[in-house]
Amino acid sequence: MQLFVNDLTVMDFSYLCPKRGMVGESWIVDVVLDGELNEESMVQDFGHVKKNLKRLIDEYVDHKLLVPAEYRGSEVIHDEDSEQVEVRFTRENGEKIMLYCPAEAYAILYSDVITMESVGVYLKEVLATHLPENVDNLTLHLRTEVIESPFYHYTHGLKKHDGNCQRIAHGHRSRIDIYINGEICEESQRYWAERWEDIYVATLEDEIRYSERKLSGSVDVPEDYYCFAYEASQGYFELVIPKSICEVIETDSTVECLAQYLLQEQKKKSPNGECRVIAYEGVGKGAIVSG
Repeated sequence: MQLFVNDLTVMDFSYLCPKRGMVGESWIVDVVLDGELNEESMVQDFGHVKKNLKRLIDEYVDHKLLVPAEYRGSEVIHDEDSEQVEVRFTRENGEKIMLYCPAEAYAILYSDVITMESVGVYLKEVLATHLPENVDNLTLHLRTEVIESPFYHYTHGLKKHDGNCQRIAHGHRSRIDIYINGEICEESQRYWAERWEDIYVATLEDEIRYSERKLSGSVDVPEDYYCFAYEASQGYFELVIPKSICEVIETDSTVECLAQYLLQEQKKKSPNGECRVIAYEGVGKGAIVSG
């Protein structure tokens, strides 16, 4: 007997990629359980599946940075005294991305690349140890939302957030809808999809001088990099990242602030028209602003 649950959850996270750098993602999770009926004539109660498996997926992947530990350009250094973890990642083009964060900010995968397959294997190993005895097997199906219009991948961190959004490197795969005078503007949507392709969106007040960083890794040309850091309820977060893949804004990077920023920037391109921006944060949620 098989029990299936589609749209179990959406994992919003980022991962390090040798080619693309830091990539924000949103993957939908479907699950199938194989097993015998229990004393309740069920493979497992739907409520338990949704609650328990979703909790584990959120705990091990959601709002984390996924690091391919077996990639030759990855270094993962654990500080036993502070319980901080430093990650040094060198892209194929030679650029570096480095972080110094609490351990729970990462998911370390023993793979040389982050793919749906490698993440599925990682999650299946985690979930298999929490299944009831009557369940023989678990199958995960990871997929992206079907988006017919332009979209982008962005990564950010929200230091004021009480939950896991405070982690400095988590992200989303998000569509963007822009209307000018009530009509959809595909040109503007393509512009933002290209401008924010695999982007890190940072807050200006979080920038620190390179010389003030706590991580021990270094770069050859510090002038080509930003260094961002902040203290949040989960601990101290720090990131060194190439300026070429950053957009620095003056506000927080909540989806509400991003929608407002997109509107302000779009008005520079279309000053005489009424503009409406629908900015998504992953799947099925976001913010709307007009002006």
